[in-house]
Amino acid sequence: MAIRTHRLTFPLTAESARSLCAGDMVIMSGEIVVTAGLPTHHRLIGCLNGVEPMPMNLTGASVFHLGSYSEEKDGELQLHYINPTTSTRFNALMPTLITGFNWHAVGGKGGLDRPCVEALRQVGGVYLSFLGGGAALHTQAIRRVVEVGWSDMLMHYRLVRLEVEEMGPVTVAIDAHGVSLYEIDGAT
Repeated sequence: MAIRTHRLTFPLTAESARSLCAGDMVIMSGEIVVTAGLPTHHRLIGCLNGVEPMPMNLTGASVFHLGSYSEEKDGELQLHYINPTTSTRFNALMPTLITGFNWHAVGGKGGLDRPCVEALRQVGGVYLSFLGGGAALHTQAIRRVVEVGWSDMLMHYRLVRLEVEEMGPVTVAIDAHGVSLYEIDGAT
């Protein structure tokens, strides 16, 4: 089977997500949201439960587990590099976040478990696997920081909306039809 490569605009729609199959490659342009923080995910759950207002609109966003080395300079957040962090540590929270915010694309490295796969199938979403150690490749695609949420948190825990161009390729590791490459041939 030939590997298909798609150039897609983000945030990803459910229709675009459903057109992808596990194993496809994606090159992303548009807007994505990144964070690396478990405290951030807990805080997002709080927002869904009405504890506090959202710092930015995340409905239908494409949210990725990408850590960063950043600094604030002249009142602006500057990202010097971004690199994927392990998604499995967010397993317990992701089904609620995926369905609560209707996310059609999430990702990082390491995959997500079966309840997350089912949540992605339910909303028409995919998990995109980023190249671990690919900081230079990922970082060169950043065009600008669009928006920063929760500036009271550590920099790599903040929600950061980025405009990217030609980011990738990334692998569709979990597709919107419930197929997970992490479950094939005993992979975990």
